Amino acid sequence: MLRTGHRQSRELWTSLWAAFSAFFLVLTARGDDQTYIVQRSDTLYSIARGHGISISQLADRNGLTRDANVYVGQHLLVPSLSSPPSTARPVLGDSIQKAIDKAPVGPGRWKYVVIHHSGVDQGDLKSIDRYHKVERHMEHGLAYHFLIGNGHGMRDGEIAIGDRWREQLDGGHLHSEAQNKIALGVCLIGNFDQSKPTARQMQSLNALTEALLLRCKLSTSAVKTHQQINVVKTRCPGTHFPTRSFIRGLRAQR
Repeated sequence: MLRTGHRQSRELWTSLWAAFSAFFLVLTARGDDQTYIVQRSDTLYSIARGHGISISQLADRNGLTRDANVYVGQHLLVPSLSSPPSTARPVLGDSIQKAIDKAPVGPGRWKYVVIHHSGVDQGDLKSIDRYHKVERHMEHGLAYHFLIGNGHGMRDGEIAIGDRWREQLDGGHLHSEAQNKIALGVCLIGNFDQSKPTARQMQSLNALTEALLLRCKLSTSAVKTHQQINVVKTRCPGTHFPTRSFIRGLRAQR
């Protein structure tokens, strides 16, 4: 009897909270907002993707954190696509997002996301994988988990996913074996001692990094450059990589 009463009280509370949330959204909604009612198996990611917006836009509009859980029947405000482009956040393509979601990431598996440049002006997954296997004698080839192209060998801003991510293998991108066991590697094609990364590369890097932080349950303090974390001194990812503004941009969305 007590259990039944407790369950009924919980259901009543849930109903009241849902009603309050719906009323609050009516008060705060803008004319260009849509209201979406959460369905079974929905997540903030899937809802944002389905409406063509970023998870940051959706979360910020509803006063939520990006890793917040949603519940069936919850009312969410969905910002219009006509919002000013300066506030829009880049969104990953479906295939990349699915690959991030599908990988069997274990609890606490990763502690860092480390940013690199390739040091050369062109390249793609196949050529760098071959170089790491043949010249560097790496058993699993490509040392990084992800590559981002610059238009020379890969499309500008294109994200390529390595087997190290798909199979959740240790990285090969840091000097320390211990660090490679806990650090994801993201490499942008280019030499940023000579030039800046392209705008599309930075957009893709921002979207990819935010998705990885959410997937691996990490804060923005987990994002490091190769130079910041490597136990041996290195210039990577180069003097022209905008480290401060990149990290600051991630923090502004949390």
